[in-house]
Amino acid sequence: MADEQFDGVWMPRRDLFSKLTWLAVWGAVTGAVLASLRMLFPKVYFEPPMTFRAGVPSDYQPGTVSERWKKGWRVWIVRTDQSLFAVSATCTHLGCTPVWLEAENRFQCPCHGSVYTPEGLNVEGPAPRPLERFRVRLDRHGQIVVDKRRVFRQEWGEWSHPDAALRV
Repeated sequence: MADEQFDGVWMPRRDLFSKLTWLAVWGAVTGAVLASLRMLFPKVYFEPPMTFRAGVPSDYQPGTVSERWKKGWRVWIVRTDQSLFAVSATCTHLGCTPVWLEAENRFQCPCHGSVYTPEGLNVEGPAPRPLERFRVRLDRHGQIVVDKRRVFRQEWGEWSHPDAALRV
């Protein structure tokens, strides 16, 4: 019978294979038990909040576009003489973030040159539709609340919905 040296000790080959087999079996059983226990604790992905408070209407001057919420929420607050609304800062062409050009009174996408009016209408470039608007309302304390879960699209005639703009 052939012998093998294992950790400086001579042992029969049959004993070596027997020990390796049992090690593999116990490793598989341990792995199965651990995988079963892992299923008891599922991965949960938490989404960031979709609503935020944007101050009071007096924080926004008529005829201005506020970029205060662009970086954190990808939203512009636009104030006209009659209303205030939240415009998505996501180009409808490929999802880039347009920039507000105050001197030219327009939004322009740096990726492919789409141009939008302050109201969000597309006037130049490959953008297939206007920018989206989000629901805006006042809470009981007079704070503007922007809700990104509710989207209003101009091409569907939703910009005239009462929640698409705040009358001021």
